[in-house]
This record gives sequence, structure tokens and C-alpha cells, in this order.
Amino acid sequence: MQITEVRVKLVANKEARLRAFCSMTFDNEFVVRDIKIIRRNGGIFMAMPSRKMSDHCPKCGSKNHLTARYCNHCGAFFPENRAKKDAKGRMKLHADIAYPINTVCRQRIQQTVMEAFQKELHLSTQPGYKPKEMWDISDEDDIPDDTGQV
Repeated sequence: MQITEVRVKLVANKEARLRAFCSMTFDNEFVVRDIKIIRRNGGIFMAMPSRKMSDHCPKCGSKNHLTARYCNHCGAFFPENRAKKDAKGRMKLHADIAYPINTVCRQRIQQTVMEAFQKELHLSTQPGYKPKEMWDISDEDDIPDDTGQV
């Protein structure tokens, strides 16, 4: 499997923790979107696409994010610490959608994404810089409509 393209969209606020969104194409056939470049105290890292975890209200059964203090539907109060904890004892609030299953693959993806991010950062300092669009018009021809047809 080859990484055939990486697109980087820098975030306008240079002081924000979220520095960029990326999309990555494999073998010119499969795209993973919403890869994030995030700045922390220890530097910059890549985060694969994820979704917020949720559970159901014990009173009415409606779905709510684990950080919610009250049910969105019936208003019932939720106890704290409803989320499961990871091996380090931190609450698990997000679940990965797409991710590498081994270290070698993760390192290859991370290196490629970080190189593309650094290149885009450098390009953004040049006069006349125009940010890349994450989706070109030509990409829209390949997006299925509501019926699943392309």
C-alpha cells in the first residue's frame, strides 16, 4: 500500500492548538480525511480521525456524549466519570475511526503527514500563497449522491 497524496489545510488561527487538517490518499483509490495536526506542550503530533463516544440516558434511552452533564432529551442529571478509562487512567472520550494497526505503518503515515505539513507551512510564508482546497471540483465527481450513485 502506497501513500499517493497528502493534502494539508492549515488552520487560520496560528495560536490555536489545532494547526491543520489533512487528507491522505492510498494507492490513488482510498482516502482518509480529517487527520489532524495538533500542537501540545511537547510539540506537534498527528491524530487520526475519531468520533466522540456516547452512551444512553438511563431514564429515557436517548444518546448523549460522555461529557454531557444532563440528558439532551429529558434533562436527567448524569453522574460524573461515565467514560471508561484507558491504561493510563484517563477517560476515553473519543474512538478512532481509521487507524494504522502496527507501529511501522503509523510511523510511515506520521512521517509523510508531518513532511507535508512542514512543506505547507513553508509555502504559507511565500508571497502570493493560496491555501489548497481539501476537495477539488474534480473530486466531487467521485462523491456518491443520496442514492449511493457516483
